[in-house]
Amino acid sequence: MGKNKNKNKVEAITPRDVDFARWYTDVISKTELVDYSPVKGFMVIRPYGYAIWENIQSLYDKRFKETGHKNMYFPLLIPQSLLTKEAEHVEGFAPEVAWVTKGGDKELAEPLCIRPTSETIICSMYAKWLNSYRQLPFKYNQWCSVVRWEKTTRPFLRTSEFLWQEGHTLHETAEEAQEETMQMLNIYREVAEKALAIPMVVGRKSEKEKFAGAAATYTMEALMHDGQALQSGTSHNLGQHFTEAFDITYLDRNNELVHPYHTSWGISTRLIGGIIMVHGDDNGLALPPAIAPTQVVVLPIVMHKEGVLDKAYEIKKMLEKHFRTEIDDSDNSPGWKFNEWEMKGVPIRLEIGPRDIQNGQCMLARRDTGEKIAAPLDALDEHVEKLLSDIQQNMYDKALAMREEKTSTAVNMEEFKQNLSDNPGFIKAMWCEDPKCEEAVKAETGATVRCIPFDEDQEVIGEGKCVCCGKHAHKMAYFARAY
Repeated sequence: MGKNKNKNKVEAITPRDVDFARWYTDVISKTELVDYSPVKGFMVIRPYGYAIWENIQSLYDKRFKETGHKNMYFPLLIPQSLLTKEAEHVEGFAPEVAWVTKGGDKELAEPLCIRPTSETIICSMYAKWLNSYRQLPFKYNQWCSVVRWEKTTRPFLRTSEFLWQEGHTLHETAEEAQEETMQMLNIYREVAEKALAIPMVVGRKSEKEKFAGAAATYTMEALMHDGQALQSGTSHNLGQHFTEAFDITYLDRNNELVHPYHTSWGISTRLIGGIIMVHGDDNGLALPPAIAPTQVVVLPIVMHKEGVLDKAYEIKKMLEKHFRTEIDDSDNSPGWKFNEWEMKGVPIRLEIGPRDIQNGQCMLARRDTGEKIAAPLDALDEHVEKLLSDIQQNMYDKALAMREEKTSTAVNMEEFKQNLSDNPGFIKAMWCEDPKCEEAVKAETGATVRCIPFDEDQEVIGEGKCVCCGKHAHKMAYFARAY
């Protein structure tokens, strides 16, 4: 993997600012995150890509369990009769549903859908299990895959099958359900910002953009390097829509038969696409230390020299007690190795050669800045720990600065369009919350309402008039083109 000496970029990767879509495809293929399967729209997640997902999954799963949630698993196939019990829900997913109509060589008596989401099958089971208020709350989650037959696909961002988690909870009161909905949104944001180093905008989805069948949908939205938004996680207050449709009832504290309140929430492998597009550069991936499969790679330099390889393995053995560490003792040239591990986004590259050993030190190269630092071998673990912490924070700070640079305000459609042209990104603008204005903005610009921020994050833009119709508006919204 050579470098272009003039531009100091990996030649096999298209520069981001030349063709962002091509850059993305180059990165995921050259770093062996995924490969394309024989079925269009279905991706094979390779070990390096799956290791990133495992690290993300582990961090979220820990937080879920800390807040009292337990994991379960529900079937992949859902009877058609269950899917059609809630009209708004089935209408929302109908174009994307894949169906199984034969079992072996026999036609099925009832078609079975491959789950696009699991509200219906889960609710049918909750109706069997719930009897008394003493059983509440139900706080369950499942890690699984879902299938949504997408017309246009791109690995991680939008595929016909993807991995995710979906939490489904039941509560006695509307207040408890709303508290759960907000708690999970905050957990999503906390892990995304602290571990993935991606700053998030959070708020409520518009009525048009909310989940089919939900009373309200809340979202966290990230901004990619190309100025497009990525919906990165959603938490839904489902009210009693599904519990009524599926006749989920229990005897309450007054010995009356009532319906519980329902929430659901989910994140998916789409987060990996976000990590790539927020942190990656023209040299490939740049992975936050918290989720990087390899945090430190040890590279022995002129390893045919006596003692170099032994010292490299000694360092690896010491570091791997605390950090995810690998060693590259292949016969490839040092330059090739530098490029390869830089492209794979490993946060720290540790170089050790004869002169380093003589001086009792090694060289640490940061993936995020390219800076090289001499570190003493006798306190190496402390230096690596601090450096990983610095890299994690710096990656978040850089992503936040990028988002702020690509966020503008608009008071009318002329300014809105100009901003999208000159500086694609988030546009903060007042909105009257009329769906007709929402549709008009989308039709004219391709931008949608990403979210309406919570009251504490609200601003008054200009004179407080709707960016589209000019009427008085009570809410500011984030608009953007989105993946």
